[in-house]
Amino acid sequence: MLWFDGALTEGPVPFDLADRGLTLGDGVFDTALARHGRVAFEAAHVARLAAATARLGFPVAPERIAGALRALAREEAHPLAAIRTTVTRGAGPRGLAPPAEPRPVLWASSAPVGPALAFAPLSLHTTAIRRNETSPAASLKTLGYLDAVLAAGEARAAGFDEALFLNTRGHVACAGTGNLFAVRGGTLVTPPLADGVLPGILRAEILVSRAARLGIPVAERSLTLDALRASEAVFVTNSLRGLAPVTAIGATTFASAEHPVVTALVADLRPAFAP
Repeated sequence: MLWFDGALTEGPVPFDLADRGLTLGDGVFDTALARHGRVAFEAAHVARLAAATARLGFPVAPERIAGALRALAREEAHPLAAIRTTVTRGAGPRGLAPPAEPRPVLWASSAPVGPALAFAPLSLHTTAIRRNETSPAASLKTLGYLDAVLAAGEARAAGFDEALFLNTRGHVACAGTGNLFAVRGGTLVTPPLADGVLPGILRAEILVSRAARLGIPVAERSLTLDALRASEAVFVTNSLRGLAPVTAIGATTFASAEHPVVTALVADLRPAFAP
């Protein structure tokens, strides 16, 4: 199902081939989980996408984003669905300089998600591709995802589920499609945003409210790969998977799903992802 130009449609829809999202990757996106007609963590998804468009100079009103999400969620026949919302700067003249008066284009689509995805374990392969923590794009879900695409293919070819990115300074940054957490000495540790980390919706949910409610100490600090491998447990979070316990990073294995910190967080989050 598709939402385009203010309304639901079965498509196809017209698309300007001069759109900068297509020619330059000049746009951002968000992926949210719709559950029984409602968007999980809707306010956070809307706020992050609206903030990203404003930061890039083609602001889109939060009400417009929320309208697309809600329209798709209401009409989705499946109990669980992924809603991807994309915003580009719109069409522009040839060249890199953005148009003086951008006309952003917003569209959203939904697709069913199987109930087995949430909380399923993952194995990680460390890619040689580095996350550029100096780039403003590192903290935004831009349309330029080629590094993640290539790293995902590399990981699968090596027999793993997901890629693990380090940044240019050799610190752990993130997984290909989610934030990383490690349990070290009973404390939940995650890399700081300055290490090239996307401000994930579930990342904030855990850091701001869930961990505190469960009495789990948290810290944002840089991690080396060796430190990550030496952790008691590791997991990945994103808006569709929820919390995915990590079973291996390369040859290093973990019993992450059995760790009490992980089991407590899974139990706390599971109602938000139940089919």
